[in-house]
Amino acid sequence: MSKRIRTLILTTVCSVVLLAGCGKDTSNSTATTEATTEATTAATTAASIEATAPATTEDPFREHVKTIEVTSSDWHDGVWDTVITKTKKGANVSPQLSWEPVDGADSYVIYMVDNTATGWLHWKSADVKETELPQGWAGEGEYVGPYPPGGTHEYEIYVIAVKEPVTKVFGTLDSSNLSFHEKKYSCDINDAGEEGNILAVGTLAGTYTYGD
Repeated sequence: MSKRIRTLILTTVCSVVLLAGCGKDTSNSTATTEATTEATTAATTAASIEATAPATTEDPFREHVKTIEVTSSDWHDGVWDTVITKTKKGANVSPQLSWEPVDGADSYVIYMVDNTATGWLHWKSADVKETELPQGWAGEGEYVGPYPPGGTHEYEIYVIAVKEPVTKVFGTLDSSNLSFHEKKYSCDINDAGEEGNILAVGTLAGTYTYGD
């Protein structure tokens, strides 16, 4: 056998061995690539879900004022009684409310807002002197009961104690107020010197389901 032929055979054998070795490396590389791709996809999906999840409503202002405990005989286990609603089964009367008087407070501001429907305002009263409000206390120009078009909505009451009288408060009654949660303490509610006019804030949130 000639030297040239032996060289050709050796070259061919080496090529086969190298190809076999490359095949194994390619398999490992493919597995590694698939694992990396899967991990990357999972991480991207998780990040996407987190980015699209609704943010919780925060109220950092309340960390700097006292808290009022608000109760109502028209609220049971997190649900508002039907009687306060503006529905066929309801009477469209403002709910009974009670809270402890706040030292130094001249009066109170009251809101009821639909947190589910773009800040729809159902109750808006200023210069409230009492701390025990019977059912139906709010007049027609200050209260319109919940009337959700469908599903379950959350309605939250705010009681805000102020040092100086307030005549102007934010929002339009029985209407959508998109910036309610950013401006509920605005207007002249909190305009009284450097420390502001607000002494304390209390809330009571409950749901009402269409058809109940």
